[in-house]
Amino acid sequence: MRETYIWLYLVLLCTMTDEKPGDPLTEESGPDEFPDSDELPEEPLSVDEMSPFEVEPADFDDINDFAKAEWVESTTARDRVQDVIKRAASPKTAGDIAAIAEVSTTTARKKLNDLAAEGTVLAERTDNGKLYQRDPDWYLMQRVQRLAKSDSLVDQIQNLQQELAEYRDTYGTDMPEEVLVSDGDLSEAELEEISQWRTAMRDLTFLRAAYRFREARECATNGSQKTRQDDTRVSPL
Repeated sequence: MRETYIWLYLVLLCTMTDEKPGDPLTEESGPDEFPDSDELPEEPLSVDEMSPFEVEPADFDDINDFAKAEWVESTTARDRVQDVIKRAASPKTAGDIAAIAEVSTTTARKKLNDLAAEGTVLAERTDNGKLYQRDPDWYLMQRVQRLAKSDSLVDQIQNLQQELAEYRDTYGTDMPEEVLVSDGDLSEAELEEISQWRTAMRDLTFLRAAYRFREARECATNGSQKTRQDDTRVSPL
């Protein structure tokens, strides 16, 4: 439980700093309404009077207590239940989720059933009660759809293909597992490179799936196979 709240604290910090310096502010990222002159304070606020937190950090001696209070204050019950089930490594009961999400078991069960109806959570009845877990297929499709929107999708695929070709030339095989089970001793640098090799293979699988998804979506939208506009570009697949 202690590690859980430390993680939540880090998430809170990340949500406050995920905007890159120099990125232009979009209309969606700003407030819907701005205060008028009558609503502004007569005296400017000092740094000490401004806080990014919903609760006062000085009121807590333990960082976990602060993280828990801040999380509860700055999120809805649904948000917390969804965050917990999204990161659960195994099926959980509503009571398990409730204990971490800081909600009642009744509330957790209702939110989980709502998420199950939406298709983001799987619910299974067992002899020990109902168990919940995130739907891996739903999250997989979300990732594929995000990748499909990238303007550099084809370039990313081609870069990874080139990287994998270099690994193949270096080790004489397409499979990093063959190198791992070989009789030769591998240095720390080689083991790190093989780890990167396996990551590149996994990433290429997702990118190819995203490419096929985008092609299928464009085909369905246009009603026919998309015509290639750039004859010099070879399909990355």
